[in-house]
Amino acid sequence: MIHHTQSAPRQRGFTLVEVLITVAIVAILSAVAVPMYRDYVTRGRLAEAFSALGSVQPTAEQHWSNNRTYAGLGGLNAFPRASQNFDYALTAADNASYVVTATGKGAVQGFVFTVDQNGNRATTAAPAGWTANAGCWTDRKGGECIH
Repeated sequence: MIHHTQSAPRQRGFTLVEVLITVAIVAILSAVAVPMYRDYVTRGRLAEAFSALGSVQPTAEQHWSNNRTYAGLGGLNAFPRASQNFDYALTAADNASYVVTATGKGAVQGFVFTVDQNGNRATTAAPAGWTANAGCWTDRKGGECIH
């Protein structure tokens, strides 16, 4: 007499160990990728201020050539206006000098950048984890300067 034993059908799917390993790998990758992505997005937002402040100097020099003073510079149409990420202000302007300030808001709150009549750039304030630099506009953590 021949006995036929039926084997149980093979289960399909993943074992608990395989799933846990996959979850661990995804968690490790996320721990590295998410902060890097946030920094990348922040640097993109900072570029707005760098562009706006960089456009002030030619406008200011034209104003000075026409009027022999920097006073009144803030009223020009070419002066940067507030945006989603930055407020711009002429913090000082007289016959011989000016300082324009970009103050971060929203996602870039805590950043403050300045430029003066000589083209001197400074990061006068930076949020936690970033470093201010009196000699340049910081665009990376650690106080690295843009070129």
